[in-house]
Amino acid sequence: MTLFPAVLTLMAAALHATWNALLKGARDRTVALGLISLGHVVPALFLVALVPAPSAESVPYIIASTVIHWGYYLFLAISYRFGDLSFAYPIARGLAPVLIALGATVWVGEHLPVLAWIGVVTVSCGILLLAAVRRADKRAVASALVTSLFIAAYSVVDGIGIRASGSPLGYIAWLFILEITIVIFVLATRFSRVAATPLETLALGFAGGVLSGLAYALALYAKTLAPLGVVSALRETSVIFAALIGILWFRERPIGRRILAAAIVAAGITVLAFA
Repeated sequence: MTLFPAVLTLMAAALHATWNALLKGARDRTVALGLISLGHVVPALFLVALVPAPSAESVPYIIASTVIHWGYYLFLAISYRFGDLSFAYPIARGLAPVLIALGATVWVGEHLPVLAWIGVVTVSCGILLLAAVRRADKRAVASALVTSLFIAAYSVVDGIGIRASGSPLGYIAWLFILEITIVIFVLATRFSRVAATPLETLALGFAGGVLSGLAYALALYAKTLAPLGVVSALRETSVIFAALIGILWFRERPIGRRILAAAIVAAGITVLAFA
């Protein structure tokens, strides 16, 4: 992996951890997810007028990704209901790199070198170490594990789709526009709760959506420049940012395990850089 896609992916990781922290801190996570989706839709409406449309070949991937994201959002919200940010987030993201690398090998035909596989596994081990706590809520563990399956699924689908689109920005724009379905669902089922939400909270949720959209757009674009498995593994360094946010913002503990996990992830990133 060259420097440019690596920088894009690390930026995406930081932004991703930030919007997940906003979701975790929200009182009403369903409304928050609706606002985050709205933060995807609005910028995409402007973007779609400026970039070429994606090819017809990529349309099934856009539709499939939209459906998969419904499941992702559902189980992500459930995992934050029962678990801390620095607990649920690492589990959800921790298995994804290995699953994505396996998926890319089976469906895309990407065969990573042994050194890259060592990096992928090392990053995943560091991430999972963050989640190795006693007396864990089984509901948080189960929902986070299901979330990781959805992450792997949409990552592989979008990785294939954006390459087939002929217009990476067009693919991203239409993928985000279709999240209007989530906005409509939230407004239709929880309109009174949305109306009762303070304006500053609405603005914060929308801003979180813009950050979320930018994070995913950067990661998708990086996948057009480097192998899916490597980009996906590097993106999971977002757990380090999430751990720091959990320590400083939510006062989550213990600190020692998070520092050790960060060192392991950093080692994995170094291996990936030379793969």
